[in-house]
Amino acid sequence: MHSSYNIETLFKKIDALSLEVDQLRKRVKELEYLEKENKRLRSDIAILKDKLGRYENPKNSNNSSIPPSKDENRPFKSKSLRKKTGRKPGGQKGHEGTTLEMVSDPDEIIDHVPEYCECCGKNIGTIPGEFVERKQVIDLPPIQPVVTEHRVYKKRCSCGHITMSSFPDGLQAPVSYGPMIESLTGYFHSRQYIPFLRMQELFRDIFSVPISEGGIHCLLDRLSTKALPVYHRIRDMVMNSPVIGTDETGGRLNGKNIWIWAWQNDRLTWLRGTDNRGYKTIEENFPKGFENAVLVHDCWKSHFQTDVQTHQLCTAHLLRELKYLEERYNHRWVDRFRKLIIDGIELKKKLDPVDYYRPVKERTDLEDRLKKLLAYKFDKKLKELVSFQKRMLKYKNFILTFLYHPKVPSDNNGSERAIRNVKVKQKVSGQFKSWKGVENFLILRSITDTVLKNKQHVLKALNLIANFGLSD
Repeated sequence: MHSSYNIETLFKKIDALSLEVDQLRKRVKELEYLEKENKRLRSDIAILKDKLGRYENPKNSNNSSIPPSKDENRPFKSKSLRKKTGRKPGGQKGHEGTTLEMVSDPDEIIDHVPEYCECCGKNIGTIPGEFVERKQVIDLPPIQPVVTEHRVYKKRCSCGHITMSSFPDGLQAPVSYGPMIESLTGYFHSRQYIPFLRMQELFRDIFSVPISEGGIHCLLDRLSTKALPVYHRIRDMVMNSPVIGTDETGGRLNGKNIWIWAWQNDRLTWLRGTDNRGYKTIEENFPKGFENAVLVHDCWKSHFQTDVQTHQLCTAHLLRELKYLEERYNHRWVDRFRKLIIDGIELKKKLDPVDYYRPVKERTDLEDRLKKLLAYKFDKKLKELVSFQKRMLKYKNFILTFLYHPKVPSDNNGSERAIRNVKVKQKVSGQFKSWKGVENFLILRSITDTVLKNKQHVLKALNLIANFGLSD
């Protein structure tokens, strides 16, 4: 009995242990599942934290390369990259104001002479007057078009031959618009960005010239064709410049995206429209590249494929990126990198022309600071900061180029200004309707911007072009 009892008890213990083992196995599986779920949730939390950080510190036109038109809400003015100067707004002490000046030979003089005494009413018209004061009014007379009729005659010589004169070059239709109207359409189009219907109204109401929208198109076609030699000349001059800035922006053509490119310097602007943003555009327009030039740009990959002497990254873009990274991570490395760039910009203001070609301690110190910043080890969790550092490490030789070349600017603001006019044009006039329209605007705008950079008169320059091919 005792033996059978022990065996029965043992079996019961074995059954109980088996049940416990099964329960433990089940619990282990549950724990394994929970562990996997925990890992997944941790990963999701990290992703959500990263997204939340981006929402709390969004990119906008103030801290990145995003254009202002893409801002959901305009950034606060307090977040500007500009630092306070301590000066009051408006004109500063010592600033000379401007006012209208009188001319010495007015076109018309009206004398206001008293005829009667304002006290007793006596006639004083015959008494000589004494000049007291003068004031001038500048105004415009009614504008009327001048119609010039060209007549052709023929004569019979005594030998019997009939000789007939000919019309000046460019006169084909019985009635046509002259070079001033032609140049005005180009001026209104490329300088003032006036839409065609409003331009038509302007010619009618101000100049008393009836012109259709189709007529404006024809005049712009004619002017742009005459301007092609100048346009190509600007391109050749840009290509041979020692410093070239470049940028590109999106445009709209009948609802589709196109790209407008700019290559420019402080004296020239050359604009080109294409259907892509790749190296193909650069290769088609500048197949030999710019082998003797420093190319200033915003780090777009296509520009690094161009054959150049060296590059300069736009520090204004870098400062905006650093502002975003500061808002995102609040890391001291960001502030040090920004300080490095600002110190470099300030150093350029102090350099003499000869300093660019000899050792300068301040410049060497900046390069040493850059090396240390690029060697800094980040926590891998700071993904965007790590990505920025890697990019700077890749292009480290192009960050302080402007300190070795006197004519190289530290930023690419010149290119952004040159290309911003395309955005202004589309904002005022709407999208382009044809590639011919794109080409016409960019040809005339290239010339207009070049004329402005050289402090010349835009309308006079366009009028010279309009007169090409026309005899006196």
